Order: sequence, then C-alpha cells, then structure tokens
Amino acid sequence: MSEAIPHEPVLQQFPEVEWDEEFGTLIVPTAIATEVAIWLRDDDAFRIDYCSNVTGIDYLDREFKEKVKNEEGKTETIIHNDPARMEVVYHLYSMEKRTGPLVMRQRTTREKPEAQSLTPVWRSCELQEREIYDLFGINFTGHPDQRRILMWDEFEGHPMRKDYVEPFDYEWEPTPHDEILEKHQKGKVIF
Repeated sequence: MSEAIPHEPVLQQFPEVEWDEEFGTLIVPTAIATEVAIWLRDDDAFRIDYCSNVTGIDYLDREFKEKVKNEEGKTETIIHNDPARMEVVYHLYSMEKRTGPLVMRQRTTREKPEAQSLTPVWRSCELQEREIYDLFGINFTGHPDQRRILMWDEFEGHPMRKDYVEPFDYEWEPTPHDEILEKHQKGKVIF
C-alpha cells in the first residue's frame, strides 16, 4: 500500500472518535465501532474492504512520569496515572484504492471486557476475534461463532492476560491430547 488513509474525515463524521497522535491510531468507543466500520467500508472516500490483522492488548494500571518545563522555564516532573484497560486493535486497508493501513482501536475495561465484533463488516476478523476471546477473554458482541479456538473448552482463564496465573503442574491437568496419547500408547490410534 502506498498511500496513508486520512483520519480527519472520520473525526468530523464521528466526534466521539479520538485520534492518538503518538501511535497514529483511531480510538473508537465500543458503542459505535460497528457503525464506524460500516461507514469506513461504504464511504466512497475510504472503501476500506480488508482487515489484515486483529490483536488484543492488556494494559495494567501504571504510573508514569513526564518532564515538562513550567512557566518559569524550570523542568518539573509530573506523575500521570493510566488506568488498566484492554484494547482490540484492527489494521485496515482499501485494496480498491490501494491505501492503508488505518489502525483502529476499541477500548474496554479489564473487569468486563467487551467489544463490538467487526466480523459482520470484514469476514477476515472472525478467527482473529475468536483467538482474542480465547486468549484475552474479551467478549465480542455480535460475533457469529464466539468460542475457544486454541485452548480446550475445560481450560480455565485466558493465558495472555497479564493477571493470568499458570497452574502449578501442567501434567496433572487433563487435556484432549492426553486421551489421544493414551490411546496411541495402547495401540488404538494409528497415525
């Protein structure tokens, strides 16, 4: 892709959307994410027809310091608090216009992580949103087939979350692989 996608028209159309200058991303409230995605897909100026990547991010509470100059010209240290949150990040392109990427993020809380599924807009989101659900525990409203994709159904928790605690002994925890291995050792499974 050669051309960047302009973000200003999105901000004009949807005043609730924020532009993160540092990362060059749109921060879209989850309540309007599907509406924004449909507009980006259908608007003649954008024609975004492909989502190449969807990923989840888990941020814990953090405190960070910033050095700024005050009115007197002296350097001060300001302490900022950044609350815990989770995000779903989409990398969007227009194959028709040969533009992209436009990076769009949905933010949600860690306590009840929920985002709008963009699978009805871009089919390529389906398996990636399932993976995020499985590994991060973010529920996707409107997803056509939200279920685990990597971990087995009995697996407890979501292993990519920063608060996930690994079980003490993996070998004790039964898995579907254990059943197959046992059958193979008895000669009942032939590969």
